[in-house]
Amino acid sequence: MSKTGIIALLYKHLPEQCVLSRAEELRPYECDGLSAYRQLPMVVVIPETLEQVQSTLRLCSEQKVPVVARGAGTGLSGGALPLAGGVLLVLSRFNRILEIDTQNRVAQVQPGVTNLAISEAAEPYGLYYAPDPSSQIACSIGGNVAENAGGIHCLKYGLTVHNILSLEVLTMEGEAITIGSQALDSPGYDLLALMTGSEGLLAVITGVTVKLLPRPETAQVVLAAFGSVEAAGAAVTAVIASGIIPAGLELLDRPAIHAVEKFKHCGYPVDAAAILLCEVDGTREDVTAQTGQVNRVFRQAGAFEQRVSHNEEERQEFWAGRKAAFPAMGRLSPDYYCMDGTIPRKHLAFVLNEIETLSKEYGLPICNVFHAGDGNLHPLILYDANQPGELERTEELGGKILELCISVGGTITGEHGVGLEKINQMCVQFNTAELQQFHAVKQAFDPEQLLNPGKAIPTLHRCAEFGALHVHDGKLPHPELERF
Repeated sequence: MSKTGIIALLYKHLPEQCVLSRAEELRPYECDGLSAYRQLPMVVVIPETLEQVQSTLRLCSEQKVPVVARGAGTGLSGGALPLAGGVLLVLSRFNRILEIDTQNRVAQVQPGVTNLAISEAAEPYGLYYAPDPSSQIACSIGGNVAENAGGIHCLKYGLTVHNILSLEVLTMEGEAITIGSQALDSPGYDLLALMTGSEGLLAVITGVTVKLLPRPETAQVVLAAFGSVEAAGAAVTAVIASGIIPAGLELLDRPAIHAVEKFKHCGYPVDAAAILLCEVDGTREDVTAQTGQVNRVFRQAGAFEQRVSHNEEERQEFWAGRKAAFPAMGRLSPDYYCMDGTIPRKHLAFVLNEIETLSKEYGLPICNVFHAGDGNLHPLILYDANQPGELERTEELGGKILELCISVGGTITGEHGVGLEKINQMCVQFNTAELQQFHAVKQAFDPEQLLNPGKAIPTLHRCAEFGALHVHDGKLPHPELERF
């Protein structure tokens, strides 16, 4: 069916205010937080009821029209990038917190609820939702599930997958399914873990049951300054080896420190090559003991300056700079490209040095701001998209950084997902047989390949063109290419 015909059908089945089709209406939806990639959708649907979501999916399934589900649009891998010939299904109007169950410490929420809103709603009961991405004021819980988002406190409290109990989803055909339950375990395959981080390829999330935790009695942050990135990296390993699991353990290098300080004026030591922010929480007795232990570890690792927050206001001030790091980059460059790879902690110093070498090789500055405790790197490549060829060079450099992460036993994502940005590096991370299994899972849930096609899982043909399928008995698997 033609574009005009599809849009006419949508207007027929949905209220007029739920369908956007004029170019000026579509423009705000042409990209997600990774603004390097842009594409106008064919049409945007913003449903107000579950029945309208089902109706849209059924219509698109019948007409073989692809669908991309979108939440708040804060993703950083191009996962919610629209398709020129597809429907962009925006779930922002599903923004209600349905229940706060204090006895079972859970909340039932719709997918458009922002991350921070859950904790704010639970606060009167002394509870909160642990995952806290830097974009938590804006990012929605449905997107958090789709990308398996993390945050500063995921070292101790886990990613999204560790903090949800069940999902309500719709298949491409509009069938409603409940995955998981409020029990600690469910029979059968762990489909909850499979769905979390599936990037909209398997189903559309319409409801989430999240775990709520009691707020710790107290928390303190230790800020430590180091004369080299190597020393800071070694200190990260030493803290974990000492037996402490911090609530958060973050690293900023010198360029990031300077950018943040000019933007936020947090009092970070600008003469440091790197700083660590280490938060411990719990009872007052435990926090006092662990803060002292962290301070000793940092001194032994070579910290030349250390500070401890003495009240909640100081603690928030210590974190304010870290949480403002990404917007602070706007003072340094017209554009930045945020990477997201994860490595074993013991390789932090080596990988950061290699990133600096790559930065010099490509002539592009890099600021490093990341979750050091779990090895989740966020190198920020500074570039100017107005300069011919600079975006392409930036993408190539980003790919090299991700392949570096793989080479030391890491992975190409920690919390941002693969989307479109890292799809070529999936060809390096996984071999032919593994990719075939990914496609088999997709086929089981979405046999017509209509949900977010072209994202996250590369075809074998794409990998052959990328030149990365070199792990199948040393031979390029030409016969399998026909299947995908």
